[in-house]
Amino acid sequence: MSLILSNERVGKDFYLMKAVKPERTGAARMGQFYMLRAWGSCPVLSRPLSVFDERGETVSFLYKVVGRGTEIFSTLQKGDGITMLGPLGNSFPKERGSIALVGGGAGIAPLYLAAKQLRQSKTTVDIYLGFSEESFLTEEYKLVADSLVVNVGGFITDEIDPSRYEHVMTCGPEPMMRALYEKCAGKNLRASLESRMACGVGACLVCNCKTAGGNKKVCKDGPVFKGAEVFGI
Repeated sequence: MSLILSNERVGKDFYLMKAVKPERTGAARMGQFYMLRAWGSCPVLSRPLSVFDERGETVSFLYKVVGRGTEIFSTLQKGDGITMLGPLGNSFPKERGSIALVGGGAGIAPLYLAAKQLRQSKTTVDIYLGFSEESFLTEEYKLVADSLVVNVGGFITDEIDPSRYEHVMTCGPEPMMRALYEKCAGKNLRASLESRMACGVGACLVCNCKTAGGNKKVCKDGPVFKGAEVFGI
């Protein structure tokens, strides 16, 4: 059991939660997630949340309230307990060169840690964030980006010129990522898929997805896939 350090509302239905990492937990890589629960038997399943940031012995999660589980998360206060399993899944590759990070909605969550880790090698990282109603945490994202582009109420994919970048990494709604893949026209794009999960370790098959190489598990084989694997079929 881990302890909540803070849990603040940062936008409409969005919260940023910080907690103490479980003991003997390794460092999270950009794009990885934890399975979290703060209840007994109901809801039955834990909830997967991407790692927003990690500092020392603390880990943060940016999440949107979309159902019973995340609604319970939003009520947690400093000192409350939460069960955490992770970090899980694969990660965005640590590329070099010019990189665009493109996120929409709750999909902006893993891009903060991604930018921090990519820029450790003096890589150029531009962040593109799409919001449906209001922007939030933009000042925080500016601190980890070479440039930040924000679109509210429109299509963030309209803002990016893929020819400027050697690599594009994205997370968000499937239609947004598919449109970005098509706009990139074969560029080296990596996409972090959002999916319902039950176990988080590849045992239950709840998060199966179709890929060019057959059905794969988002939690274990992903959540990060090559764009051509999932959108080129």
